[in-house]
Amino acid sequence: MARPTHSTSCPLHGARSKSSTVALLCAALTFVALGAAAGPREQAKRMHDRLAGVPPTAAEVDAMSALISAGNANAAALSVTESEPFYNVTLKNFIAPATNREQSVFVPLNDYTATFIGMVRDDEPMNTLLSADIVYVGDDVQNLPAYSSANNDHYETIESRGLSLRDVLVRRTQSQLTSLPASATAGIMTTRGAAEAFFIDGTNRAMFRFTLLNHLCRDLEQVADASRPPDRIRQDVSRSPGGDSRLFLNNCIGCHSGMDPLAQAFAYYDFDESIGQLVYTENQVQEKYGINEDTFKFGFVTPDDSWDNYWRSGRNEVLGWDPSLPGAGRGAKALGDELANTEVFASCQVTKVFRNVCLREPVDGADRAQIDAMTASFTSNGYALRQVFADAAVYCMGE
Repeated sequence: MARPTHSTSCPLHGARSKSSTVALLCAALTFVALGAAAGPREQAKRMHDRLAGVPPTAAEVDAMSALISAGNANAAALSVTESEPFYNVTLKNFIAPATNREQSVFVPLNDYTATFIGMVRDDEPMNTLLSADIVYVGDDVQNLPAYSSANNDHYETIESRGLSLRDVLVRRTQSQLTSLPASATAGIMTTRGAAEAFFIDGTNRAMFRFTLLNHLCRDLEQVADASRPPDRIRQDVSRSPGGDSRLFLNNCIGCHSGMDPLAQAFAYYDFDESIGQLVYTENQVQEKYGINEDTFKFGFVTPDDSWDNYWRSGRNEVLGWDPSLPGAGRGAKALGDELANTEVFASCQVTKVFRNVCLREPVDGADRAQIDAMTASFTSNGYALRQVFADAAVYCMGE
């Protein structure tokens, strides 16, 4: 239901205030009062603006306000999630920052972005976002360049031609269109877009760090736990940075003791910049996992892609790991299941939607209770994210 607001009169309204702070407060109170007084048509316009990013037509306002007046604001919100701008504008801008290290929204459409958008449109369970053998491409009837593992021409043509992402995207499997076996596919993590951003160069820790940041709303500093055993920390991490072992024991170990045994899941992946595509070497660890081996000779040498979740114990138990999963496995697909079935994955998606639709952070008990309710609904109703957008729009339509 819509967030309750309270009408407030301002005794200084219309008068010259001696305090700019008081003046700002009066303006804010007046805005809240106007929000509380907004009728169905104003609420419909606000809902449409926030969900679609463009003004509604008169016919859309009429239809939505009729639904709101009849007590069915949810249907009004869902009608907007079926509009073309919701996909071409709102969802593209919503997910684009997650597809690059700079977290910029000003990036071309790619298979990472398109797959996320397609999954939202089709109400695909979002807890498979990091594990499914799935990719969304443009419909063959559009005469687009073929999907390629070596370039982004297919998606850039969709965007340059201004095609409707609501209408043009079709579901395919990565194992159909690429050289990846189905067992090596891991949702958006093994799309070309993600590989180019996070598997290129480095040590593949970037894929883990940015997945954690973008889809669990936690950066490494927030999950650091120096109480975990350091036995899986690789050779490239100094145990005495700057000649001081205390830095390792009090800082480095906090991130690496949990991250390194989890990032081992990506041991067979790389992005080859010379050919512009993801490379998967089954049963063969990529050379990048052995770089800087002389930094600490006695560090862990990666033998395969098996991973263990040391964060199921200790302070990171609060992330809400699924007790039905083993907490260990082989490869990126199993790791994606582990991450996307946490409580924090679900609450992260809901919180990001709340910020996007309500145009603000959750600030009080009512907001936090709403996020909890939306998260519970999200997880109990098949992880359909489109409904979360509708729920947030209904909650904030009176603001």
